[in-house]
Formats: sequence, structure tokens, C-alpha cells
Amino acid sequence: MKQQILLLAATLVLLPTTVNGQSPAARWLRYTVKGEEFSVVLPAEPTLKTSQVFQPRLQKNRSERVLEARIDDQVFTVYVYENSKPRQSLEDFIDEQNKDSRLNPSTARTVTIGKVRGKEYLSQDAKNTEQFFVTDKRLYRFVTRGISAEQDVVQQFFSSIMLGKDQDGIEVEEGVPIQPSALEKIYTIKEVDQKARALSRPHPSYTQAARNRGTTGVVRLTVVFSSTGKVTQIRVVYGLPHGLTEKAVEAARKIKFVPAMKDGKPVSVWMQLEYNFNLY
Repeated sequence: MKQQILLLAATLVLLPTTVNGQSPAARWLRYTVKGEEFSVVLPAEPTLKTSQVFQPRLQKNRSERVLEARIDDQVFTVYVYENSKPRQSLEDFIDEQNKDSRLNPSTARTVTIGKVRGKEYLSQDAKNTEQFFVTDKRLYRFVTRGISAEQDVVQQFFSSIMLGKDQDGIEVEEGVPIQPSALEKIYTIKEVDQKARALSRPHPSYTQAARNRGTTGVVRLTVVFSSTGKVTQIRVVYGLPHGLTEKAVEAARKIKFVPAMKDGKPVSVWMQLEYNFNLY
């Protein structure tokens, strides 16, 4: 019996582009954190901060990771804590966190992600929604702030939560996303004296979901090759399902290059990237 072998390839094309200066509409992408067992979709590139927080129950510090994305006054936050021995129950975790979150007990309802049972609460003013989950190793608190629970973005956020090993998504690195100064001009290719020169162009990998479905096509991104040598302000022009857009964004962030030059100085320049996902 012959076995068919599919070769999966993702190629990158760099194209000059112009940008009209308008803010792009929010594009929800899936994010994860290396070493953690969750992923979630967010409307903007999030920040990640890890710290040690004193835990009265254990009388010692425990690790806290905070993943947060903001769109205007809307805030989407994921808190991840170590579930140190003796393991903390869902009820104890909620009681501990409720000391500063002012939840309304009458709004409590049970929610599940796969086989993991959790609880959802609204705040007293119904502008914050929180969900809590406990696994053997982690304690999770997912929060939306400044958004009525009836708004679609709240459902979009909470329904996207996935728990378990080997999560696909854009891996968020520690710290604040690097953005060019608001006073720095971003040029087009035609305006610079010397174009940016790519040193390395990592290829995105296929997700298992895309491989199973034989997904092909093009992901197009508009980005800034900044004067600092980082790829920033990544905007999705159009993407592909099953995690391929996220893989393209993740690969774009890892491009190494020599910045464009104008008047003898490194400058930031708009570029368009196309990732072609094909099956051979």
C-alpha cells in the first residue's frame, strides 16, 4: 500500500508598501506563553510580566505571570499562578482573589474548558467579567475590564480560552512590545537612501490543525522595520485559519535585518510581508 507524503512549505516575500496612517481595526490573534499550558485570542499584542508575589496561605512567594492587552479603555488580562503544594482548590482560589476584585456572588455560574471546571462572576457594576480555573500545576484568572458582559468581545475572549499542553499561538516574550517613538517618522521604501537588508528570515511552521485540514494560502502583513532593528507595528492585512496567521506573525517578529538608511542615519520603514503556505 503506497503512503502519500505531504511536504509543507512556507515562503516569505518582502514587498514595499504605503500606509494611509489610519489605525487598523482590531485583529484577534491567538497568543500563548512558552512553558505555560494555555492560549487565548486577544485584539492587540499583549505585554507579559512575571514576578514573585507573597502568598499568605503558604507564607512564601509564588510565581505570578500577567498577560494583558488593551484596546482604548477595554482591558483583557490573564493571571497565571503556580499551584504549589498543598494544592489550592478552586473555591479557595476564588475566595483569595475576591478580596480585591469585588465580585458579585449572585452572578456566579459554572463554566468548563474541556474537562476543567471553573467559575464565572461579574463585578458589582457588571463592567468586569472574571473566570477562574484550577489545574494540578496552575491557577488561572481570566478578566475583562471596562466592558459590559453583553458585548460580543467578552464572549469572543472567554470562548477562545484553551487549556492543556502544546498550545499553538504567538509566543509572547517578557516585557513591553517595542514601538517606534511617536515623534519618529516612518518612511516608505521610495523615501530612503538605502533599503533595509534582511539578515535572516525564519520560516513559519504549520500548525497541526492546518496540516490535518490541508490548509494553504497567503498571509499578508504590514509591518515596520524599525530603526532599532526590530520588526514592530505588525498589522494583518489578511490571514489564514487554523493558527497559520499566528505562525506568520511569530515568524515576522523574528526577522533580523540591517535598518534602512536616510541622510546617513538608520530610519524606520514600512514593509509588506507575504507568507505563502503551500502543500507539495
